[in-house]
Amino acid sequence: MAKRREQKDETESKDFKVPKFDREKFISKEKEKIKTTFIAFGFAVVIALISYGFWILLKDSPFQWMLVVLFGIFSASWIQYLYKQLNIDMEIIGKKGLFTSFAIYLFTWLFILIVLVNPPFYDAEPPKIDMITLPEMQEPGGSVKFVARITDNAGIQNNQAHIKITHDTGTLLDETLSIKDNIIQYEFENSDNLMGSFHCTITTEDVSGQQRIKHTNFTYSEDTIKMPSPSGVTTSPGPTITYVDELAIDVKPDVDLVMYTITADDYSATINATKSADEFYRTSPRIDGWVKNENITISITAKCIHYFPNDGRAFNNTIQDNSTYYVVTSDAAEIGVEDPPSVSLPQPTFVEVPGFELLVFLISIIGVLFIIKYKKSGKKNK
Repeated sequence: MAKRREQKDETESKDFKVPKFDREKFISKEKEKIKTTFIAFGFAVVIALISYGFWILLKDSPFQWMLVVLFGIFSASWIQYLYKQLNIDMEIIGKKGLFTSFAIYLFTWLFILIVLVNPPFYDAEPPKIDMITLPEMQEPGGSVKFVARITDNAGIQNNQAHIKITHDTGTLLDETLSIKDNIIQYEFENSDNLMGSFHCTITTEDVSGQQRIKHTNFTYSEDTIKMPSPSGVTTSPGPTITYVDELAIDVKPDVDLVMYTITADDYSATINATKSADEFYRTSPRIDGWVKNENITISITAKCIHYFPNDGRAFNNTIQDNSTYYVVTSDAAEIGVEDPPSVSLPQPTFVEVPGFELLVFLISIIGVLFIIKYKKSGKKNK
């Protein structure tokens, strides 16, 4: 035991010898690494330019992005071939250096491609027009409001849009409007009380000369809102109704809220009507607000509400029925005892639209997988 301790002590007492630093070998290795970085960068620039050409050629294809991305990713396999042709010592580079080259290539290629396919270098996208007509069908005397959200990645020419409204009688409006906060609005009053179908066109152009045209139709009609049931309600004093009866309101355009106001001698109340499966808005004298044993006058109003995605501003307009309706309520105790129905109104919506960040995310995932694979292979080698 003592002899073994002596041998061990002699071994530990030996001086540690620092390995000799080979300066030339170190410089040569670093030069090879720098060379590979420049090759990967230069190759990425070339492939980005080629990808840009493919992008232009495939502009009408629904697979434009997919094909260009696949071309860029698969082109990475040429890096190793280039290193061999340029006599790069792969043993010096190693797996870690090769992975670094792939990462430099992918992110350089992606960055340059994104720059090239966006203004000011390229703009193949015309302006986007999201347009809403409020309402699409209106009663005589009411107005129709046109609201359009106009966006473009390069900018709108003179920040203006053109609106044109036509009817069978000719052109009713033809003017240029300024865009404010990406929105144009115009309220058509129909001062001549024209009936029938109308046509509206909104045209805009971006700074690159790309044009977008949006069309919509709208109608003026006496039948926009009517109450078909009970029958005979348009003449005074109207039919007698009790708590078992229902009133049906027919609203032709899509609306978000239908309300009716009932008035008696010294009384008035506004109540919401709810849409049923048969597309009529129905209500009943059982609803709170109705009064028994009265001559009731009814007027109907509908409201349209719209929010553009990712925009908290509400745009709305109303339809006021020109007809007046009359009913007489019975003296039943069940009239006016039920709570009024609740109505769900449109609310602002906020949606994240995936764009280039999705592509960056996918490439980042690929990079993480490469790192994990490299670490695992390193542990196995140890």
